[in-house]
Amino acid sequence: MSLQQVLAPQLQQSLALLQAPTLELKALVEQEMQQNPVLEEVASEDMEQKDKSERTDSEGNDAPDPIDPAEPPADVNFDPASEKPGNDPVDDFQAEFERLTQLDQEWRDHFAQTNLPMRQSAEDEEKRQFMFDSLVAGTSLQENLMDQVRMSELDDDQRKIAEVIIGNIDDYGYLKSSAEELSFSANIASEKVADVLKVIQTFHPAGVAARDLRECLLLQLQRQGKEKTLEFQIINEFMEALGKRRLPEIARGLSHTVADVQEAVARIGLLEPRPGRAFLPDNDQYILPEVFVVKTGDDFTITTNNEQIPHLRISNTYKDLMAQADSSAEVREYIREKIRAGKFLIKSLHQRQQTILNIGKEIVKRQRDFMEKGVAHLRPLTMVQVAEVVGVHETTVSRAVSGKYMQTPQGIFEMKYFFTSGIQTADGEGMSNTSVKDMIADMFKREDPAKPLSDQEVVKMLSDKGIVIARRTVAKYRSELNILPSNLRKVY
Repeated sequence: MSLQQVLAPQLQQSLALLQAPTLELKALVEQEMQQNPVLEEVASEDMEQKDKSERTDSEGNDAPDPIDPAEPPADVNFDPASEKPGNDPVDDFQAEFERLTQLDQEWRDHFAQTNLPMRQSAEDEEKRQFMFDSLVAGTSLQENLMDQVRMSELDDDQRKIAEVIIGNIDDYGYLKSSAEELSFSANIASEKVADVLKVIQTFHPAGVAARDLRECLLLQLQRQGKEKTLEFQIINEFMEALGKRRLPEIARGLSHTVADVQEAVARIGLLEPRPGRAFLPDNDQYILPEVFVVKTGDDFTITTNNEQIPHLRISNTYKDLMAQADSSAEVREYIREKIRAGKFLIKSLHQRQQTILNIGKEIVKRQRDFMEKGVAHLRPLTMVQVAEVVGVHETTVSRAVSGKYMQTPQGIFEMKYFFTSGIQTADGEGMSNTSVKDMIADMFKREDPAKPLSDQEVVKMLSDKGIVIARRTVAKYRSELNILPSNLRKVY
């Protein structure tokens, strides 16, 4: 026997909605709409028109003010991480139906009051569609090479060999098998493989089909007619020393000055170490910020991206069907369950937006200096601190910020970026390790290239600023910043 903690399907759905980024959320809601026929999405024009008509009563007087969007509608106060809804289920279906109708109205009011437009203008929508229509599938490196084979003067037998060779070229443009291995696996004479390989190495991009970095760089220099240059000699004879930037050793071996070698190394740095990189698929991720932070006067306005959230309601068709006296018990029970499921989905969507908004407000409150001055002023912040203020569990905060982005006056940042551990300074103030890393990057940027800073020297400079960290921590941050050790950064 064992004890297990099992989440109800509705709570699992609520957690999934909370954790999903906007684009994924739309897919989840669309899937739910396909499974629940009582749900329908409200067009923004319909919502705006209905909101206007419902703000005045039949006598032309102003209707009561709608709910404050900063406060969630009634019956939606629950924390998914607590594993139980905040309100007990309602046995009386008529009362439940009336509460659903009220929630439907509050849901529309909530979005009507947002500071952001509910949908893009026709011109913006047209531009967006044009962008998607303009996207085309890229050609892979292997396809490009095969096209060049078909345009070459290779005969049919050689083209078959070329196909075998190209099939063994990786996405970065390197041949991963030797001529002998290809000869053995394809049962072809190694001399024939070597002849075809030489042809392929003349194809675009320069350096393709090389078997290592040295051969790749030499192929590029040969293509440029630079076989007699100093950089060709360095790569051909001193590749290992070049990798370790032993410039004085190279200078002595080639009877050149260190300055000459250094200039040649700089030219080598302009070559492409991965010829196939231009053919790699475009993995850029298009993101939609979930939270917008705009400075208005001396304060900040925080809003959620309600424009991209589907606006749902229960279809009037099914409400009318429920009201018909001749509806069978089975029909009424089916509709009852679907309405309850739809009601919970609407509540979960609203609670998702409210939770993200509350977390965003607390982040801005605690990171005000960052919003005004930038990364150097990022403060230490934990999810527990935010959870206590928002009134949810720490895991709820973690799910709510996962994969979400915030657009701030300093740029777009992942919401997780604002949660960072701290380093104690001499004056007792906490300082974000992200800010410390930014300071270290700035120190390396300002260093004398002829006398690059060592990690220990950085430790001392930080200590002078009241920040005490270990040398290994500086080395770790330097590595994360992709900055080489001092002996490899030295410029002679």
